[in-house]
Amino acid sequence: MELPIDLFLHVDRHLAELVARHGAWVYGILFLVVFAETGLVVTPFLPGDSLLFAVGALGARDALDVVLASALLAAAAILGDTVNYAIGHYLGPRILVASGREGFWDRALNRKHLDRTHEFFEKHGGKAVVLARFVPIVRTFVPFVAGAGSMSYPSFITYNVLGGLAWVGICVGAGYAFGNVPVVRDNFSLVVIGIVAVSVLPMVVEFVRSRRRSSGTR
Repeated sequence: MELPIDLFLHVDRHLAELVARHGAWVYGILFLVVFAETGLVVTPFLPGDSLLFAVGALGARDALDVVLASALLAAAAILGDTVNYAIGHYLGPRILVASGREGFWDRALNRKHLDRTHEFFEKHGGKAVVLARFVPIVRTFVPFVAGAGSMSYPSFITYNVLGGLAWVGICVGAGYAFGNVPVVRDNFSLVVIGIVAVSVLPMVVEFVRSRRRSSGTR
């Protein structure tokens, strides 16, 4: 089965088309996208919140089995973070303590995102694993940073499971409840943009607070 790269990168926008064309294969595609978005530090650009919302909307129309899809997506999110933690445990210490920034991994992982996420993790501790689920890009890097040595695995897996279930439940539930409201359905592209904007809002608020604190200490 061939899957054009545009459909893979923007599966949230093309989900109805994928369901019509590929049927049950869609569940595997959804699993892979969410797993990659949460589990591979080089693919933070894949859709997350908007994809879960779209799954809920189609589930409300019985185009997808929303219970099966939610279970698979939660498993993909939890497994993705677990793999990301393992990668961070193996590679993280060498990258985070490296003084030079011209190495392969610094370029591949985007050091700026990594440093910002490390600060986010240091500030919020264990709850960062849960909070990060709702912040695009940050949710891809937090498990990596946690695995680099900042968090024990038993503690991480607890927050990982809680965060994964909350993320999938809230986003799919919102899509199920509101995704087929006419104004939402007819302006879905704008809704997707709105979801992304709301998702990054915590990061924007934290950035503004940080700037204000920095200005106040001068």
